[in-house]
Amino acid sequence: MVRFVLTRIATAIPTLFLVSIAVFALMRMIPGDPAALMLGDLAQPGQLEALRHEMGLDRPIALQYLYWLGDVLSGDFGQSISTRQPVLPLMLERFSVSATIVVVAVFFATLIAVPAGMFAAWRQNRAGDIAVIATSTLLLSIPSFWLGLMLLLIFGLQLGWLPVVGYVPFSRDFGSALLFIILPVVTLVLVESGSITRMARASTIEVARLEYITHARAKGLPESTVMWRHAFKNAFAPTMTLIGLVLGSLLANIAVIEMVFTIPGLGRLLVDGIYARDYPIVQGCMLFTAFLYVLVNLLVDLLYPLLDPRVTA
Repeated sequence: MVRFVLTRIATAIPTLFLVSIAVFALMRMIPGDPAALMLGDLAQPGQLEALRHEMGLDRPIALQYLYWLGDVLSGDFGQSISTRQPVLPLMLERFSVSATIVVVAVFFATLIAVPAGMFAAWRQNRAGDIAVIATSTLLLSIPSFWLGLMLLLIFGLQLGWLPVVGYVPFSRDFGSALLFIILPVVTLVLVESGSITRMARASTIEVARLEYITHARAKGLPESTVMWRHAFKNAFAPTMTLIGLVLGSLLANIAVIEMVFTIPGLGRLLVDGIYARDYPIVQGCMLFTAFLYVLVNLLVDLLYPLLDPRVTA
C-alpha cells in the first residue's frame, strides 16, 4: 500500500510542475504591462523601470519562472494589482465559499444519483430503468447557467420563496446562509446527477454479471440483498472515480454558477481578476484550481483499492 501511495504522489508532482509552466507561460503571453497597470497612465518611465526591476520583469523568462516558482512553493502568490492584498489569503477566503457549495452539492448529488443508478440497473430494460435513463439524459443536456436562471426566475422572482442573488457567510447568520445557497446547490445537484446516475447504472450492470453475484442469487438470496449487500461496494468504485472528477471539475469551473448567483467564490475572483487584468490574481487562481483538481483525483486514486479489492496496491 505504501508503494502504491508513493507511486501516485510521484505521478502527481510532474503534473503540477507542467501545469505551473503552462500557467506561467499563458500569463506572459497576455498583452499588457503589470507595472503600467499598477502605476497608472501618469507614471513616469523611470518609475516604470524601477517597478519592473522590483517585480523581476526585467529578468530572462526562465529566471522569472524559477523565482516565481520559489515564491509559490513558499506560499507567496504575489500581491493583487487592484486591491493591493496578498493573493493567497484572498484565494483561501473565496475558496471556502466555493468549497461549501460544491461539497454540499456533490454530497446530495451522490446521495440521489447512486441509488437511482443502482435501481435502474436492478430494473434493467423495464419502466423504472427507462424513466431513470430518460431523466438523467435530460439533466445532462441542460446547461447549468440556463437551469440556474430558470430556478432564479421561478423560485426567486415569481414565487419569492428564496433570495435571488447574493451570499451571507454561515458565521454571520446560519439560517440566511442556508437560504442563499439553496438555489446554487440545487442547480449543481440537478446538473451533475445525470452523469453519476448513468455511471452507477453501468457499473452495477457490469458487476451484476460477475460470478460471485450469480452464486449469491443461486443461494436464494433476495434480489435487493444481492444488489445492496454484494454488488454495491464493487459497483461504487468506478462511480467514485467519476464523483472525484465531478468534484474536482466543479471546484475548478464553478465560475459560471457564481456569476449567475453573484456568489463571492473563487471562480468569481478569477473572472473579476480577468476583467481587471489583475495578473497575480489570475495566475494564482489558475494554479490553485489546477492543484485542487490534481489533489482530488489523487485522493480518489488512493481510495480506489479500499473500495475495489480487484485493484491491488
